[in-house]
Amino acid sequence: MQIKETFSPEETFRFGQKLGEQAQPGEIYTLVGDLGTGKTVLTQGIASGLGITEPICSPTFTVVQVYEEGRMPLYHFDVYRIGDMEEMEEIGYEDYFYGQGLTMIEWANLIQEILPDCHREIRIEKDLEKGFDYRRIVISGGNI
Repeated sequence: MQIKETFSPEETFRFGQKLGEQAQPGEIYTLVGDLGTGKTVLTQGIASGLGITEPICSPTFTVVQVYEEGRMPLYHFDVYRIGDMEEMEEIGYEDYFYGQGLTMIEWANLIQEILPDCHREIRIEKDLEKGFDYRRIVISGGNI
């Protein structure tokens, strides 16, 4: 388990960059956290660490967004609006989960039953007592 505390969106972004620089093809990172905790900011940093320069935004309505300009593809899922696993099958999630890119899944706790056993969970939490921009990022699982 790895724990990182950040105190600004920029620091969260930079931590994401480091994760992106270390990412390996075929890895799956799940992102868990309430609305506004910084899941997309962290993903933007990870994309930057992969060498992706195009704007990254949460694919809430499209479910998955593919970015291919970096050193490996980034498959960015937001499954907040998924109603059932049949929707994930229609998208062809296995092609992404078992592909040669890095898969990022926001709200992954909603599709727990189809996640491969070997994935890294990234949990982002706020603590307003430590400041409005404070984030506690806990990474577990996978090859840490």
